[in-house]
Amino acid sequence: MSKRVITFGTFDVFHIGHINILERCASLGDTLIVGVSSDELNFSKKQRYPIYDQESRLKIVQSLKFVDEVFVEHSLEKKREYIEFYRGDMLAMGDDWKGRFDEFNDICDVVYFPRTPSISTTEIIEIAKKF
Repeated sequence: MSKRVITFGTFDVFHIGHINILERCASLGDTLIVGVSSDELNFSKKQRYPIYDQESRLKIVQSLKFVDEVFVEHSLEKKREYIEFYRGDMLAMGDDWKGRFDEFNDICDVVYFPRTPSISTTEIIEIAKKF
């Protein structure tokens, strides 16, 4: 039986850390489904809109050979619904979310990966603003 892995993120100003986490997620199963945060959801989390709009971010993530399906995540509160709808066997997230999604262990395995050191979208944006 195939294993379906689901993950979530904004994936703005796409960088090597995004590739690393998505590759790790894909290595855990046969199908990788990625929820990309909507522009509005990103604003509610970070008080700023992404640099790239949600359609561009969806296209970037979907173009990766190890990503099988993408969808727009409209609400953090709907994670359980998304996992159930996409029949996720495993939820994989970066360890900056460690412990935040353990409540879903009743419907899937929950795994947290270490982030790629010394790189983040927020950091890249702050550096770019200085130039």
